[in-house]
Amino acid sequence: MEPIIINNTSQPELVKDIIDSIRQIYDPEIPVNVYDLGLIYKIQVDDDARVIVTMTLTTPNCPVADSLPNQVESVVMLTEGVSDAHVELTFTPPFTIDMMSDEAKLELGLL
Repeated sequence: MEPIIINNTSQPELVKDIIDSIRQIYDPEIPVNVYDLGLIYKIQVDDDARVIVTMTLTTPNCPVADSLPNQVESVVMLTEGVSDAHVELTFTPPFTIDMMSDEAKLELGLL
């Protein structure tokens, strides 16, 4: 499942940079970054380079439920050109392996 990208900024490279930043964060239990794992549902960037990331976790009682969204928010905030960042957590729709990129599935031996 590809994330929904809403880019309302005149900086087309900013979204690519945000995605590259998010790809630095790995789920501690699965050796795949959270973007390719399919945990990122939406990235919104407005004219003022404020970013809202909507994401999920592999399970609602995930042991990193407190830290993983904070890590994503931190790396996005540190991305050059971003003026503000916020992460919204959702469990709708619930995570399934179908949301993973083909690269992630290959990495985990699922393809």
